[in-house]
Amino acid sequence: MSQENENLEASQKDETIEEQTEATQEEEAQVDPLEVALAEAAEYKDKYLRAHADFENSKRRLEKDKSNAVSYANESFAKDLLAVMDSFENALTSMEGSEENSELLTNMKEGVTLTFEQLKKILEKNSIKEVDCSGEFDPEVHQAIMQVESDEHEAGDVVQVMQKGYTIKDRVLRPAMVSTCK
Repeated sequence: MSQENENLEASQKDETIEEQTEATQEEEAQVDPLEVALAEAAEYKDKYLRAHADFENSKRRLEKDKSNAVSYANESFAKDLLAVMDSFENALTSMEGSEENSELLTNMKEGVTLTFEQLKKILEKNSIKEVDCSGEFDPEVHQAIMQVESDEHEAGDVVQVMQKGYTIKDRVLRPAMVSTCK
C-alpha cells in the first residue's frame, strides 16, 4: 500500500505542477508581447531623447565658452595699452597748457596728436570703447574716488573724471575713476 500512496502522491504533485504551469501560461497569454515591445521602445526612445538633449546643451555651452575665449583673448593686452593712452592724453594736455608756442612744440604736439588718434582707432577697431561719464553715476562702469559739493550737478551725478574707463565688447576693461556730487 505504501507503493500506491507514493504513486498517488507523485500523481498529485504532477497535477499541481501542471496546474501551476497552465496558470503561468494563461498569465503570459494575457500579456501581449506587442505591448511589451512597444513599452520597451518608448522607454529606449525617452532615454535617447534625454541623452541627445544633454549632448546638444553641452555642445551649445562649449560653443559659447569658445566664442567668449576668442572674443576676450586680448583683454590683458588691451589693459596694458590703456596706460599708453593715458600718457598720450597727459602729454597733449600739458602741451596745450604750455606758454611756449615755438615751431618745435607745435610739431611735437601734431605728432603726438596723430599717434594718439591712431592708437584710439586701433582700440575702437578691436571693440574697445571709452566709458561715457556724463550724467548719473553707474557703479557698473564707474568707480567713485571722492564726493564733492557742486551747485551745477544733482546728487549722484559725475562731476569730474579722474581716469577714463574702457569697455571691451560688453565687458568692463577698466572702470572710470570719477568724483560724484554729494
